[in-house]
Amino acid sequence: MSDIQQFRLPDAGEGLTEADIVQWKVAVGDTVKVNDPIVEIETAKSLVELPCPFAGVVTALLVAEGATVEVGTPIIAVDTAPGAGAVPGPGTAEPVAGANGRTAVLVGYGPRTTSASRRPRRAADAPRQSVTVAAEPVAAQPVTAQPAHALAKPPVRLLAKQLGVDLTTLAPSGPGGVVTREDVEQAAHPVGAPSGGATQGVPAGERETRIPVKGVRKLTADAMVTSAFTAPHVTEWVQVDVSRTMKLVGRLRSDPAFEGVKVSPLLVVAKALLVAVRRHPGVNATWDETAREIVVKHYVNLGIAAATPRGLVVPNVKDADRLGLRDLAVALNTLAATAREGRTPPADLAGGTVTITNVGVFGVDAGTPILNPGEAAILAVGRIRRMPWVHKGKVKPRWVTTLALSFDHRMVDGDLGSRALAEVAAVLEDPVRALW
Repeated sequence: MSDIQQFRLPDAGEGLTEADIVQWKVAVGDTVKVNDPIVEIETAKSLVELPCPFAGVVTALLVAEGATVEVGTPIIAVDTAPGAGAVPGPGTAEPVAGANGRTAVLVGYGPRTTSASRRPRRAADAPRQSVTVAAEPVAAQPVTAQPAHALAKPPVRLLAKQLGVDLTTLAPSGPGGVVTREDVEQAAHPVGAPSGGATQGVPAGERETRIPVKGVRKLTADAMVTSAFTAPHVTEWVQVDVSRTMKLVGRLRSDPAFEGVKVSPLLVVAKALLVAVRRHPGVNATWDETAREIVVKHYVNLGIAAATPRGLVVPNVKDADRLGLRDLAVALNTLAATAREGRTPPADLAGGTVTITNVGVFGVDAGTPILNPGEAAILAVGRIRRMPWVHKGKVKPRWVTTLALSFDHRMVDGDLGSRALAEVAAVLEDPVRALW
């Protein structure tokens, strides 16, 4: 007889209770092997590809793309003994019970026996609907072969959804027939379209667009509100002549040891902050409300705030203080590229100890950043530009930037915060100080 196994949505990390089905990587009738990627899901933390725990033939996709389902909900059925006989009902196969009576899933534990509500994918102008996906379908209907859909990366799909662009109507310009961000933007704002006119997917005269707040955006919004109204924020500012830093960046870019590695001023800023943390460790701490203690960390997981199509994320480089300059540059490049692709794993978003937010890339001089929850300090770096500056008694054009350090006044007083910010500024003014 055929042996139908159902794969339940696992907890992809840190106790998350639900996820959105972004894109199926397989269709009914496909043959899969153990650990083949079968579906891409979006949690409140990241985009994650789930591997298949079974080998066999896909008999049913139990959840549609765009649906939100709870952990433990069956999402796919696989016949692990194809051609062996009649196919029994999909409810006959159950995952193996693990320790303490919990049901084992691929990543973590947490299946539920209750029903889970989901939101089906809908057109921009369609009313919201709510349907119920039973945790144990009485008679799962095999999903017929999915119609051909456009190839596009998840951030591009999200942009298309926000702009009301139907990906299937576009002529892809990317390699292999992939729809690019430029394709979507061109469709939403075609060249020659009258200013203020309707764009694709937006009815003429439409005055508002509603964007559901979920996933990363929802998590970020909740975290920022909690941080802003829990930690007493103080922000201090300083302008710095970073001409020597800019010279160092130029030298590193031409250094054979850094060949193939992108070097930017952010690398030197990161190094300067690590130096400041080493000399003023009190800014690398967290507040333990239960014990009423300040916990000073003797390691630095350096967070870098990154704006992505899915919202603001703050992945961190683990043990950044132990990395040499080249390794730190590689780690920062990898972190940024992964974040832009929307594929930052949950582990990289957890455990940060101090953060940098680079608002200068947007042409902004400075700001008053909100602390990443659980951290004592965050450094904002403004744009670097040529300005008249008094240097060696003469006014000369110099590269200048503005630094702003926000800190939690429960852990960091004015003296400590000022010393730490001044240390960062001193290293950027003269990078040789990092060797002291």
